[in-house]
Amino acid sequence: MKTLPDVPAWAERAALGAALTNLPSAMWRLAIAVGIPVGLAPSEYQQMHAPGWGSFYLVGLSLVSEFFAVLTLGLVQSWGEVWPRWIPYLRGRPVPVLPATVLAGLGALATTVFGALFVYTSLNADMQASAWGTWLLNIVYAPLVLWGPLLGAVTVHYYRRRTAASPLPA
Repeated sequence: MKTLPDVPAWAERAALGAALTNLPSAMWRLAIAVGIPVGLAPSEYQQMHAPGWGSFYLVGLSLVSEFFAVLTLGLVQSWGEVWPRWIPYLRGRPVPVLPATVLAGLGALATTVFGALFVYTSLNADMQASAWGTWLLNIVYAPLVLWGPLLGAVTVHYYRRRTAASPLPA
């Protein structure tokens, strides 16, 4: 990952970690979408309509969540400061700091709330799953608890780095 020279290693690792938090749950959803058993009861698959029409939802959810997770990398890379050349009308222009920070901050808040709700739901769920299926579900979704805090830390760093007064030339 090619980061900017003024991005500390911790921010780079946090951004990468945030981007990877979705991968296990996305892979779990894709397994369900294509019919690979993950320890759920047949009624759970039927409720999700997977494999079947529900597979489109599971694949779409995986792609969208991974897209948003990967956007975290923009907070430590050049394409988070200057629009890439493949984006029409915006290419080469600076990415506005305030909208990028507000959107990333809202994302951090939303993913933190989702992580907390996941923990609550997993502790109180009445799912029909095998013991290994329940363990697998918890293992693949557990990293999502870190997404919000990691995104929040990188967002604060992004804002501070982008709004810091640049030193005057000597």
